[in-house]
Amino acid sequence: MILQVEVEERFADVNAYFYIDDKTNHGFLIDPGAEPEKLLHIIAEKNFTIEKILLTHGHFDHLGAVNAIRAKIDLNVVMHKDGRIYAENADWNFSSHYGSNITLDTVTYLDDGAEIDLSVNPDFKVKLISVAGHTADGAIYYAEKDGVAFVGDSIFLGSYGRTDLPGGDEKALFKNIKTKIFALPDDTVLLSGHTPPTTVAAEKTRSWFK
Repeated sequence: MILQVEVEERFADVNAYFYIDDKTNHGFLIDPGAEPEKLLHIIAEKNFTIEKILLTHGHFDHLGAVNAIRAKIDLNVVMHKDGRIYAENADWNFSSHYGSNITLDTVTYLDDGAEIDLSVNPDFKVKLISVAGHTADGAIYYAEKDGVAFVGDSIFLGSYGRTDLPGGDEKALFKNIKTKIFALPDDTVLLSGHTPPTTVAAEKTRSWFK
């Protein structure tokens, strides 16, 4: 099961995602950027057991609800190994610019290619694929079994992520979109942080890519 939840951060609407194993009702919460009460309500209402929070990158609008959720549920947070500076520095994650000064501790930092599975069902898993460019730590989580990739702000429906914030690199982002995201099967559904779903095939046709 994939459940997309739009959460309202003060300055933007953000897509958070639950990726849940139907057999066990265990799963992952991806990019909980805001409205922790809303996300916690869904977890309780649907009786989800969230084993890990997965972060596609370290911007505040994707991690803003983490601390409040962890205050209620004991669970691990995972991100790419280059995310430490974003997790621990409010200037890099940009929360300081909006008066929040959010930082995270006790994060598990993983290498490119790491597989993350459920303790109750190791066959239910995602693969972390490094897609730096929007940020230095940008990553996607690819679930081959279901043909989906949670892509954060690396690529959107008809567009791609901005690269003018700390750690951004437009040349690197374009290269990684081409060699990492567009290397996935054409029918892979791309679930982004701020737009409706799209597919690899659809985004390959865009003028910005050509």
